[in-house]
Amino acid sequence: MKEILCGTNDKEPPTEAVAQLAQELYNSGLLVTLIADLQLIDFEGKKDVTQIFNNILRRQIGTRSPTVEYISAHPHILFMLLKGYEAPQIALRCGIMLRECIRHEPLAKIILFSNQFRDFFKYVELLTFDIASDAFATFKDLLTRHKVLVADFLEQNYDTIFEDYEKLLQSENYVTKRQSLKLLGELILDRHNFSIMTKYISKPENLKLMMNLLRDKSPNIQFEAFHVFKVFVASPHKTQPIVEILLKNQPKLIEFLSSFQKERTDDEQFTDEKNYLIKQIRDLKKTTP
Repeated sequence: MKEILCGTNDKEPPTEAVAQLAQELYNSGLLVTLIADLQLIDFEGKKDVTQIFNNILRRQIGTRSPTVEYISAHPHILFMLLKGYEAPQIALRCGIMLRECIRHEPLAKIILFSNQFRDFFKYVELLTFDIASDAFATFKDLLTRHKVLVADFLEQNYDTIFEDYEKLLQSENYVTKRQSLKLLGELILDRHNFSIMTKYISKPENLKLMMNLLRDKSPNIQFEAFHVFKVFVASPHKTQPIVEILLKNQPKLIEFLSSFQKERTDDEQFTDEKNYLIKQIRDLKKTTP
């Protein structure tokens, strides 16, 4: 199968045979069986299955992607791949195939709007480092690749998603915490997510969490928290509860930011942003009654 789909060093894949093989993979249900029984296949065989799956997924006829259409009609394939994160011997292979699926918006949409999407919050916290990292790579792909779709998804599911997300930001796992903060910064600064950002920075508990993370023992986590914190301070439309927290902590914040990560002398943008925030916080009382 791999030879038919990918060709060999000296010959291109035969178009006719590729079309026939693809049709057979759909009709016989073999594509589903290969995923369902991936654990039974040896190491090299698992690599072959991944290659066959990803190759057939990219196949196009004009503007059509037959395999994307097939998986859209059989979405349990996506959920089998997602559940693969629970089986260490196939987790990374399933991750590769899942990310290939996510490149296609119809398939990304099925995962995002499913109940199983929330399983990612469990998978990115798995104890096996490489599996948790792989799950996070897939999670990030899902939330950043198709901007308009994601903005729609986040708006519709804001409360549940951000409730789960808050737990990641307080994770005991340094890598999860740092990656989650970085992704949060990316999401709220994306212009497609303007209404999400507005909602996020209006909530006092979110500001308090960022202020705590600014004092984390890890300089990297402090730095990522700074990039989210600055959005609260720089926003021209702060809600009254946010203004009150900033005013209440005004002297402390000015003092804290003045000496915050002073060693980053070569990062001019960071220094400029920090000075800007100090000025914004210092000027706050002038605008409040």
